[in-house]
Amino acid sequence: MDKLKQMESFVSVATRGSLTAAAQAEGVAPAIMGRRLDALEERLGVKLLVRTTRRISLTHEGSAFLEDCQRLLTDVANAEASVSAGGVKASGHLRITAPAGFGRRHVAPLVPKFRELHADVTISLNLSDRVVDIAGEGYDCAVRVGDMPDSSLVSVRLADNRRLCVATPEYLKRHGTPAQPQDLSRFDCLVLSSDASQTRGWAFSMGKEDGAEVVHLRPHGPMDCSDGQVLHDWCLAGYGIAWRSTWEVEQEIAAGRLVAVLEEFAAPPNGIYAVFPQRKHLPLRVRLWVDFLKHHYSQPDFWRRRD
Repeated sequence: MDKLKQMESFVSVATRGSLTAAAQAEGVAPAIMGRRLDALEERLGVKLLVRTTRRISLTHEGSAFLEDCQRLLTDVANAEASVSAGGVKASGHLRITAPAGFGRRHVAPLVPKFRELHADVTISLNLSDRVVDIAGEGYDCAVRVGDMPDSSLVSVRLADNRRLCVATPEYLKRHGTPAQPQDLSRFDCLVLSSDASQTRGWAFSMGKEDGAEVVHLRPHGPMDCSDGQVLHDWCLAGYGIAWRSTWEVEQEIAAGRLVAVLEEFAAPPNGIYAVFPQRKHLPLRVRLWVDFLKHHYSQPDFWRRRD
């Protein structure tokens, strides 16, 4: 039996978590996939997968072998493509994840455009506000917003992200404009509820530029919510001042629907990152996807336009 076919079947089953799903993707019977895996394990003399009637999980040896197989299959595909008439072409399945709100606005619209350039790549996009274990759950790449903690993951900074206090012109006309962060106590502030992730409050840069200190305030207001999109909507409806990311409000600021206040106290920007597992060789489809994001996110007009 072809060794590469065995490896391809193993990778397909391991990443999809199901013999049936892998067999359907290849257009063969699940029994055929099972025989390929049996032959692979017998040839290697090691158990790669633990198979039950409900689920399939990788053994320790299987996890290590999976990464090697993925790298090997990518190298083979790239080697074949490099001598083909069309030159190097990305192929295979790209699994990406992003935060829900950011992903809806600034990742999902780019997926079809990326596929127009790379028709041999299929894409699964997961939108979730939980921190996805991209290595453990089989994702190729994650887009994340905010400071990156130390980890075993590799990150590429795609763009800067700032947080701004914003309100509608009508709200500011009725209630006035805060001159410094401490003035927020006199305004209706639209804040994340206590069970949300923004535990430290709103960040401001206080003092001279050379010796500026970032301080955190916890404004209060008549309404809070655990969902940032709801706060955005309330702010647009004129119910108060919100502290939102530039990726979320630049369109409204450019159109005059929102006004930034306390800009001189804005904290230094954090980043928007592409994150992927530590690998010696990154698949071509992942490299091209990261380059594609960097290109679009580097265009100032990208954040201001409405698609």
